[in-house]
Amino acid sequence: MDYGPEIIFDDIGSYPLPAGMSRESLPQGGSYLAVVEEAMVQKVEAGVQRPTYPQFRDMIRMFMDPIEDPKRSESPYLVRAEEARILELSALEALGRRMEGAGGRLEARVCVTGPVELYISRFGATDYRDILDNLARSVGRFVEMAKLSRHFQVAVISIDEPSLGISPNVIFDDDEIKKALEIAARPCGGIDCEVHLHSPLMAEACSSVPGINVIGVESAANPDYLSLVDRRVLEDHGAFLRVGIARTDIDGMVARLNDRLETNLWLDPQRLAREVSASEAAELMEKRLADACRLFGDRVRYAGPDCGLGSWPSQRMAKDCLARCARAIASFASRG
Repeated sequence: MDYGPEIIFDDIGSYPLPAGMSRESLPQGGSYLAVVEEAMVQKVEAGVQRPTYPQFRDMIRMFMDPIEDPKRSESPYLVRAEEARILELSALEALGRRMEGAGGRLEARVCVTGPVELYISRFGATDYRDILDNLARSVGRFVEMAKLSRHFQVAVISIDEPSLGISPNVIFDDDEIKKALEIAARPCGGIDCEVHLHSPLMAEACSSVPGINVIGVESAANPDYLSLVDRRVLEDHGAFLRVGIARTDIDGMVARLNDRLETNLWLDPQRLAREVSASEAAELMEKRLADACRLFGDRVRYAGPDCGLGSWPSQRMAKDCLARCARAIASFASRG
């Protein structure tokens, strides 16, 4: 079977903090950017082709704080264009300069929390469509500012909407959701634009949104999710998939390992790392990728871990997971 163009290895963004550091006590200024840059270095070293800046900050507050600040917004929930900056991208600029100096080029995936996710975080199950539209325009402005980056290439934008298809607080109909996503995605022009979902129930609807051409499906932990997506619908809309090939639900993984091994791996970090690595081997990841490609062929454009590496016990374990993904994708590609 012809699987089409090369499958690109990316990650969702979530990544553990260094040992001893918590989200509640993040360093400030240059010290924080140094932590972000070091995590990006680890992702690049692990083989991620289009790494996402590590989401160490809260995915809602990092966007809603400037959006809700009267000094940084031009109307309710519409951030000023010049204020729509993602702090972490300064660290990517620094890393990009270093890579340029060594003759390389950093291609990155930039994630922005989506308008529906931002909306329900503040308004829950209500129906203020004008606010949803303003939030969508704000998301678009963050995308526009990200594309101005000079020392790294924004190769893909991800609009993160994990609550779509899951949360009962999403009461907008499909057309209203699609309109908001279209507004948010409009500035992507010319680069891949993904909608990152935790449920496949909205995958086909999102594939018809102008400007969005990649649908992210969390398929490693839930392979049956792929059966809920119709390849023909993707083809009709010129859309592609980003498939998960490595499980990241670490609590569930360790709970099952504890039951099977009759132990508590949390008390033995070294054995925990060995057992998780063995249970999520590169060969299993490659099989998941092959299964997805048998179903969708050249509609599979991106692959990598599911969402959630941020909850893993250490950066070392997370980096090892990424490295196994890299081996799996390379091995699959070698099949020709």
